[in-house]
Amino acid sequence: MSGSEPMMNGNHSLCTKFTFVALSSLAELQPILFLVFLIVYLFTMGGNLIIICLIGVTPSLHTPMYFFLVNLSFLEMCYITSVVPQVLVHLLVETKTISLSGCAAQMYVFAILGLTECCLLAAMAYDRFVAICYPLHYTLRMSPPVCLKLAAASWITGIMVESAQIRWIFTLPFCGTGKIEHFFCDIMPVVKLACVDTSHNESVLFVISMIFIMGPCLLILCSYVCIVVTILRIPSAAGRRKAFSTCSSHILVVSLFFGTALFTYLQPKTAHTPDTDKATALMYTVVTPSLNPVIYTLRNKEVKEAFHWLMHKNPLRQMA
Repeated sequence: MSGSEPMMNGNHSLCTKFTFVALSSLAELQPILFLVFLIVYLFTMGGNLIIICLIGVTPSLHTPMYFFLVNLSFLEMCYITSVVPQVLVHLLVETKTISLSGCAAQMYVFAILGLTECCLLAAMAYDRFVAICYPLHYTLRMSPPVCLKLAAASWITGIMVESAQIRWIFTLPFCGTGKIEHFFCDIMPVVKLACVDTSHNESVLFVISMIFIMGPCLLILCSYVCIVVTILRIPSAAGRRKAFSTCSSHILVVSLFFGTALFTYLQPKTAHTPDTDKATALMYTVVTPSLNPVIYTLRNKEVKEAFHWLMHKNPLRQMA
């Protein structure tokens, strides 16, 4: 049976499987790519797991900002796991196929996590906005119930919106060779395989992306405009540096994530090419999750101090 075994239906040959061809032309490099992807995956999983454990065992980090960071780290672990393990398997086998249901499952997980991260980054920006602009009201406005509601709203929004979108995509008939010019089941490369006119539906998807990607992005921008104005009013340079340092890590993560998301999902269909789709997908599925642990450890004084405190507290280290 071929990787994209067809099933006849009227005048169309419907696909029951898809074949990824993005990596097929790199046969000589596949062992090296396997090693690179494996190292990046293990580093990302280990780095984010360390952040979660470090925050969990350090009482001084039990604050709203680090509560959201735990959510973000967990999300990044799930995000990269939805793509990279399958890529690793496909780098070891000749036929790089995935079933229709497997493709749908991967797209469900990937899309839900992507939109959830958009909302979660907006919640983190709101946390920084309250902390800097309304410090006296911070404990009231960012109480544990409020933080739980913001995190829950992020996950619920991602699940509800993307479940509806992906459900529509997989009601389409897919025909032809079933070859996907990509290394995983991303939305646009799969939609291109539909054997019906999808221009109207793509317009709807574009509007949905505008609302649910640009919406959180605009909230983040508004938050940081207010934050910058407040910081500039601080009389001392030391005070301004301290206030800005609490936001710098979040700004870097937001820039990486939304930069690639806006470039990918707010382009018209005619602007999409296999090469640009693969390059941007590599950024937001592999590179960004791997950089987050580095950004939040190397650029975050409290996390570094907590790590050093934990290392010195380690009884095995004290016995040495």
